[in-house]
Amino acid sequence: MDVSQYMGMFLEESMENLQTLNEALLDLEQNPKNKDKLNEIFRVAHTIKGMAATMGFSNIAELTHKMEDVLSEFREGKLEVTSNVVTILFECLDTLERMVSNIEQGNDEIVDIAKVIKNLESVANEPNINPETEENSKVDSEENNVEAVKTLLNEYDISVLKQGKENGFNGIDIKITLRKDTLLKSARAFLIVQELETQGEIIKSYPSTEDIENEQFDTELYFVLVTVKSKEEIEEMVKNISEVENVVTKYIELKENINKIKEIPKPKEIEKKNIVTNESSKPVKNITKKEKNSKRVPQSVRVDLERIDKLMNMVSELVIYRTRLEQIVIDNKSQELVETIEQVERTTSDLQDLVMKIRMLPLEVVFNRFPRLIRDISVDLKKEINFIIEGSETELDRTVIDEIGEPLIHLLRNAADHGIESREERIAAGKDPVGTIKLVAYQEGTKALIKVEDDGAGINLAKVKAKAEKMGINTEGLSDNDIRNLIFNQGFSTNTEVTDISGRGVGMDVVKTKISALGGTVDVVSEEGKGSSFIIKLPLTLQIIQALLVKVGSETFAISLGYIDKVIDYKEDRIKKTNGEEVIVYRDTIIPLIRLNERLGINKDDNKKKFVIIVKVGDKVVGLLVDSLLGQQEIVIKPLGETLKSLKEYIGATILGNGLVTLILDVAALI
Repeated sequence: MDVSQYMGMFLEESMENLQTLNEALLDLEQNPKNKDKLNEIFRVAHTIKGMAATMGFSNIAELTHKMEDVLSEFREGKLEVTSNVVTILFECLDTLERMVSNIEQGNDEIVDIAKVIKNLESVANEPNINPETEENSKVDSEENNVEAVKTLLNEYDISVLKQGKENGFNGIDIKITLRKDTLLKSARAFLIVQELETQGEIIKSYPSTEDIENEQFDTELYFVLVTVKSKEEIEEMVKNISEVENVVTKYIELKENINKIKEIPKPKEIEKKNIVTNESSKPVKNITKKEKNSKRVPQSVRVDLERIDKLMNMVSELVIYRTRLEQIVIDNKSQELVETIEQVERTTSDLQDLVMKIRMLPLEVVFNRFPRLIRDISVDLKKEINFIIEGSETELDRTVIDEIGEPLIHLLRNAADHGIESREERIAAGKDPVGTIKLVAYQEGTKALIKVEDDGAGINLAKVKAKAEKMGINTEGLSDNDIRNLIFNQGFSTNTEVTDISGRGVGMDVVKTKISALGGTVDVVSEEGKGSSFIIKLPLTLQIIQALLVKVGSETFAISLGYIDKVIDYKEDRIKKTNGEEVIVYRDTIIPLIRLNERLGINKDDNKKKFVIIVKVGDKVVGLLVDSLLGQQEIVIKPLGETLKSLKEYIGATILGNGLVTLILDVAALI
């Protein structure tokens, strides 16, 4: 059978499942007794193994199978969840992720899995269980999980079992194990439920009906059945169902002193042929029936990203032509077209908003890999770190999402290495021995803010100054904030030794460059002994923005409204000079002035009334002198070609309604 058509689905779902395993393993390490989380890990691992085997990737299937062996030891209580064991499982996940990535990229590299398999086998063969746990395990085995299932029984269930026994019915606990290679487990479970219901009444099932319907279980099913049949007859009947590997049945013995049952309304009379109970109290319903009042399940369709990009480009073109039409209507003063063009404008705006939302992704897709990162770093550095994520539901354009991961990794690694002190240092400073790193995101107007905060040592200004002077940077006259921002310079690092985590001075330079390329800014706020906070501001989208059109000489430029704080009239008497640089005094505030015509090499127009556009990038405020204003307009950002790519003053170009191609100024680069 040709399975190549399913390759895209296999790759996408495998990466999603591996990420789920990463997150679930982190949770399990924090809560080793969480059986639900353990079952989830086992199910996901089993899914990966089945998919890999179906696609013919035997190495992935073999490695996942070995991982399942270790997980089985967890489930059976033979192995304790320790940091060392979890680390080995993480190594296994990293290897699996590398193998899937190689398949995706068409890379023929053969990944050696022998070492990982050897580590997994050594863990599985040398369980570190204590005698007490082992004894408990034996008891559980002997009791055949009856007590475990009995804890799920409520007072009504026990009442039914008691009344059934009084009327000659047996309460039977049934444990059914399906074969591991069962393809349609949900359908097989449905057949088992049907057969059992012909013999009596199921009063409890584990997993739940919903989990069975959604195939959210591994290979084991537990039922409590009230029936006139013997346990041997039920066992034989279930064994005859195909794909059932094993059946164990046991009578439920209800001792009089285990529970005192409160007086509750008696169920309907129990007949010899079948058990009839109050329908509203039945814990198990026929799994073919759908809940009448069940909520509609959200439906989604997987769409190739290239198609969404093409759709976005088409909408961008539509916005350009809409602007052109608006200009034609204004020029021709055609009243007949005004109403029509307004309707086109509304429809285009709605379409544009819809496409923009389709392109938006929650930051969760980036953030969910960071808990594992911090966990690994804390183990390597022997530090205790509490990692908190807030606002992962904040949405950004897919283009921004794709690029923001690397800068955040650098910031988080720096926070863990440079920021958070060792346990001994924190105790000596009167701090909580466990350090805290917070990753916070939220939307503010047309921008998204991402903060990386730590409660560590903060930035040592003396060290930064000493390093700057050593690199030939003059720090005289610089404010404390300016000195802190020197850490973004290329090759700047205050670490005296290079480690695997940081110290080469390339990380913060990458952060600044990457974020600037996305039209964003990064600033640092720090207090020695208290901690540091890195604040990233990013545009929500890089495709269509609101901009102010301005004239500089005879040239037209666009400036994103996201940077503009206010626009004021230019008055010569407001201009002063300090340290050889021009500044403008506005409301008792001194603001550096940039004459755009001089910066861009354009002849100025002395005949027009001039304006100063006050822009804000992070905590820096600057005035841009322009010759005139042309008004606000929605523009589509088009990338510059190879010829103009090296021009740092521009982030792109746009086409105006009159067909004129206009450059969009990069305010952050100008400042």
